[in-house]
Amino acid sequence: MTPDARRPILPLMGKALLDTWRSTLVWALVLVSVLALYLPLYPSMAGPDMEKLLASLPEELIRALNYDQIATGAGYAQATYFGLLGFMLSSAVAIGTGAAAIGEDEDAGLLELTLAHGVTRTQVVLERSLALLLRMSFLMAVIYAGVLALNGPSELGLDAGTLFQAVAQFLLLVLLGGTAALLGGAVGGHRTHGTAAGSLVAVGGYVLNALGNQGEDLKWMHAFSPYHWALGGQPVANGVDWIAFWGLAGLNVLFVALAVFALRRRDVGGA
Repeated sequence: MTPDARRPILPLMGKALLDTWRSTLVWALVLVSVLALYLPLYPSMAGPDMEKLLASLPEELIRALNYDQIATGAGYAQATYFGLLGFMLSSAVAIGTGAAAIGEDEDAGLLELTLAHGVTRTQVVLERSLALLLRMSFLMAVIYAGVLALNGPSELGLDAGTLFQAVAQFLLLVLLGGTAALLGGAVGGHRTHGTAAGSLVAVGGYVLNALGNQGEDLKWMHAFSPYHWALGGQPVANGVDWIAFWGLAGLNVLFVALAVFALRRRDVGGA
């Protein structure tokens, strides 16, 4: 058997997944725990209690948090989980993974060693991008299964097919923070650069959506908010928005392509 025949397929992706499987399981448990904490509250809050709660909140806050559809099961699941805590936690995982993909290795002086073993810079970016995609896809599958499991007991009335489309679109949204973080690490050469870039995309999109919800004069901000592209059409109730879906997919591909371009042109420890 030749050495090439013994060489594992996609070794960098495999190592990245192997190095993070424990933390991935922990994050899966956290995401399911939040689901189990929030979704079962819906039956006790629906009806007059929900109306009283909304009446007690400032209208600007309701619009900022997208609570205007919270009276329905789909609106409640989207506003309390996909639009808030689920988005924050999933984005944190994606941004951390993307920032570590290039920047962490450079901070530790390991990227030069990797490149010295016959691995191309393009291969580094693509395999670690694939590892990011697989890790987030696993977590989204856990979320999908968790929501489905709680759908009946929580009286949400969600359709399984529509929910699948919503979770797929949600995956592309949170993945965008991760690919932006990967790009930041490839351009700047440090994990902090990646974290800053990913956070800017995730938080910036959320803020632009919240501001755009405040009035007709500010709705133009929605056009620049990936958060609004993904969640503005109420996908948990209405299913995928194909324009938003392909827009988010294209932007993720663009960020990865730019990361390849940046890393190929930049000096890495003299390599």
